[in-house]
Amino acid sequence: MSGRRVKRAPIASASIATAILIGGTYLGLARADHNETADAAPAAPSPSSSSPSAEPTRPAEPLSRDMAAERTSSPAPEKVTSTGSCGASFYHEPQGTANGETFNPEALTAAHKTLPFNSRVRVTNPANGKSVIVRINDRGPYISGRCIDLSRAAFREIANLSQGVLKVVNYEVLAK
Repeated sequence: MSGRRVKRAPIASASIATAILIGGTYLGLARADHNETADAAPAAPSPSSSSPSAEPTRPAEPLSRDMAAERTSSPAPEKVTSTGSCGASFYHEPQGTANGETFNPEALTAAHKTLPFNSRVRVTNPANGKSVIVRINDRGPYISGRCIDLSRAAFREIANLSQGVLKVVNYEVLAK
């Protein structure tokens, strides 16, 4: 019997050694993985029973007007190079524009008799305070009392389309 034991012992020893080697390698890789993860992101502290429980806090107070303005502040005002006041209308029929573009009634564009193409103009309806910034890409209007023809989309931003014409709008030509 002892002969049989001797023959089995090297096989058993080799199996145990292989298991230890594989297990040790696995544990080493698992530890290396854990260390890399720990280095990359610190672990969150574990809660302890000795820490105080959360206490209720008072509800948040509404922002003052000054604080609300700071949070929703808009970019610095744009430089205005000239201003004016006149009547305005809108047009919406597909046609070519004076600068060669195809007119798009849903773009924020406008026609003006003399302003350079691609000028940006802020048009304000004084009746409701609504404004829109348009790009000049056409010439017109050629109707007495009107100095700017807005695209349908631009007009809709400042007035109801059913009005068709605004007797007075204020405009500001913005610096480039």
